[in-house]
Amino acid sequence: MTDYLVLRFDAPLQSFGGVAVDAHRVSDESPGRSLVAGLIGNALGYSHGEFARLQRLQERIVLGARRDRSGQRMVDYQTVDLGQAHLASDGWTTWGRAASREGGPASILTHIRYRHFLADAVYTLVVALRPPDEEPTLDQVEDALRRPARPLFLGRKSALPASPILVGRVAAESVRGALVAVARIGPRGDDGALSAWWPAEEGGDDSSTRLASVYDDRD
Repeated sequence: MTDYLVLRFDAPLQSFGGVAVDAHRVSDESPGRSLVAGLIGNALGYSHGEFARLQRLQERIVLGARRDRSGQRMVDYQTVDLGQAHLASDGWTTWGRAASREGGPASILTHIRYRHFLADAVYTLVVALRPPDEEPTLDQVEDALRRPARPLFLGRKSALPASPILVGRVAAESVRGALVAVARIGPRGDDGALSAWWPAEEGGDDSSTRLASVYDDRD
């Protein structure tokens, strides 16, 4: 039996970074390993510059996800002219240091983005670490998610969770078994069968399962 942490992604907005195409920042159908590695790394207090630690954490993650409520897809059109006078002056970063830009014509410094979100969706995740005795251990990750070093978010800094992310633990023979063992959410969840994702090596046993390629690791 393997121990899995049970996480719940429940938020007004969330986004699972897919493959970006030009100005479109799309969302995948389900959260991937890179997103979960970033979430856990943030809870542990890792910084963006700790490449080796984040890469190793991503490699160790064994992940399954179930969509308990589909929600709706939405696209947020965002634009900013970085050449405006008040944006060309110094500003403060989250690291407590001042940052500045030189400004320039709007034709060059106007940035446009289409950021894709899932609105009012809920996902249940199960997460294990292999090998289990390497640090951070599952116990350390559980403690970090209960008392994170920094505020946590679901894919984008604007996507704050509506409820605690950590639900608990479950022991199971497989990722799929762990997902089956976790109760679905209440009356606002989807009716009938739920979509779920688990590692391909576990296979499927009926016509409703299919093999899909995902791009959820980051270098």
